[in-house]
Amino acid sequence: MSTSQHPVALRLEQIVGGDARLLALVMMLPLIDGVFPALILAGALDDPLGAIQVGLLIFGGSATVAVILAEMSGTPREQTAIVLLVGIPLILLAAVQAALAPAIGSVLDNVIITRFAALVILAIAAKTASATIGDYLPNPVVIIGLGLIASFDPSGASIILMDDPALVANAVLAASVGVGFALAIALGGPYLREYMDIDRFRFGSAVALGLLPLSMLGMAFGQAPLAALIVAAVFAIDLPLERDSSASDTSADSPVANGGDEEALEQVDEPEPDTYPGDDSTDTEGRAPWL
Repeated sequence: MSTSQHPVALRLEQIVGGDARLLALVMMLPLIDGVFPALILAGALDDPLGAIQVGLLIFGGSATVAVILAEMSGTPREQTAIVLLVGIPLILLAAVQAALAPAIGSVLDNVIITRFAALVILAIAAKTASATIGDYLPNPVVIIGLGLIASFDPSGASIILMDDPALVANAVLAASVGVGFALAIALGGPYLREYMDIDRFRFGSAVALGLLPLSMLGMAFGQAPLAALIVAAVFAIDLPLERDSSASDTSADSPVANGGDEEALEQVDEPEPDTYPGDDSTDTEGRAPWL
């Protein structure tokens, strides 16, 4: 059940190959292509709940699940070691980008960069849902680059580092949540490979990603993306339900199930077709005296 045709994971596998490199590229891609800094500047990590939501959707998500369950080999312990090898640098880089975010934001228009950040998340959601649709959409790096050009405003440039410790803490929380999610998938791999439908989770994750930009733009969606991801995870698990034993008990009590009683069922006396039900066709010698 764990076989996946995740378009992002398959494309990255063709580029890099190898378990550790593939997982590193999938989880660090938001740091590399500028999606995570754009989300910081857009205010998606202003509160801890938003950081948890971003961590699960951006650093975790269906691509991470597909890589760990369908592409990585080895025991859960070996996979856990790979996740930690990738996760610790991921957390450190997320903290560095959050510390540099104020300096970057001083030369950008927050309203414009927020709209481009929402647009790039929608593009990622579409690529996650369908590889065919993704072929017609621009790369997230291109969208972020256009957003930086459109929002560039050097008039308020200033060198500010780590002026908001809470923002750095939320960035670390988001990265830690993503790494913790990957660790949970690696540890539960033997069970999830058997009972989880990865492609079903992928579509649910795409819906959650599609809701995230709407909440970033101020629409009344709140934590709906996080709720959608949880619902997707619940419906992706397909546990085998045991059959009701009462049906088997009932069938065991039937004459056919007990064996050898078919003849008793066939030997039921039926009235002769040409005889009225009240008539007795028994010969006189075989009758009782009072008949």
